[in-house]
Formats: sequence, C-alpha cells, structure tokens
Amino acid sequence: MTELIEVNLTELSQLFNSLDPSPFHERDLDHDAEEFIVSWAQEHPRKHDLKLVVHLAKHPSDIADARQLVANSISHYFDYRAAMALRDFKQLMREGRASLLIGLLFLGACQFAATLLIPAASNWQTVSREGLTIIGWVAMWKPLEIYLYRWWPLLALRKLYQRLSHMSVEVHCSV
Repeated sequence: MTELIEVNLTELSQLFNSLDPSPFHERDLDHDAEEFIVSWAQEHPRKHDLKLVVHLAKHPSDIADARQLVANSISHYFDYRAAMALRDFKQLMREGRASLLIGLLFLGACQFAATLLIPAASNWQTVSREGLTIIGWVAMWKPLEIYLYRWWPLLALRKLYQRLSHMSVEVHCSV
C-alpha cells in the first residue's frame, strides 16, 4: 500500500531553503517543508510505501524539468539526512564508549576507596563508604543512558529518512 503526503505551494521555490546558494537539486529543503513532510511520514505505517504529491498554484516554465528537479532534490536531500543521522549515531556510540570507559574507571576507583573504609568504626566512615558507592554508580548514568535509550531514536530517524529518499514524487499544477 502507498501512503500519500500532499504539499500545497504557490511556487516551486517555496520548497527550498532560500538562503542556500546551491543549485536546486543540491539545495536544502525549506525547514517548514521538511518538518511537514517528515511529520506526515511519521504518521503513516512503516511498512507502507510513501508518495509525495506537490501541488503548485503557479505553473513553472518547464513542468517536466520541475518534476525531475523536485524528485531528484527530495531524494538527494533525504539521502543526505539519512547519512547525517548515521554519522550522529556513530558519534553517539563513540561518546558512549568513552563515557563507559571513564565511568568504569571512576566506579572502580570509588569502589577501591570504599573498601579502604571497610572497618567502619564510625558513622562518617559508613556514610563515606556508601557515598563513594553511590557516586561511582552515578558516573555510569551517561553510558547507560546512551546504550539503553539514546541510540534507537537515531536509527529510527535514519530509516525514516531512507524511506523518504526512496519515495515517489509527483508535481501537479492547478493552472
């Protein structure tokens, strides 16, 4: 099944970021257009194909060129965004490895210091030992957060961008 995403524009230039000096097929999409397309794509089931239909109020000078331009631009842009999501994922995994190493070393140091306080003759030694244990485990918070929660939304976003880069695109003029 193919799910439809429709965008209504006055003219084709509204689809692209006006501050980007690159040629149209290499330009970034307008932020609002991207957000609209992505939000609608997220509402459709993942197993369905997507199709983008761009409705233009003003007829471009060459509609065949416009159709090809929009299809290539959309594919190129979301392919680029998928690559950036993968880059962000790899960066997060590097950060996770570094955080895990630091956290484990700090936890080990805290546990070692806590064992030096084992003959707890006084309350302050007991509090210090428990405090060191807690502080050591708190140091593991960031790597655990990365490896349990932060990686999968990045991969889900990458998959969405890949779906969007492969969707079929049509351009219709109302005139």
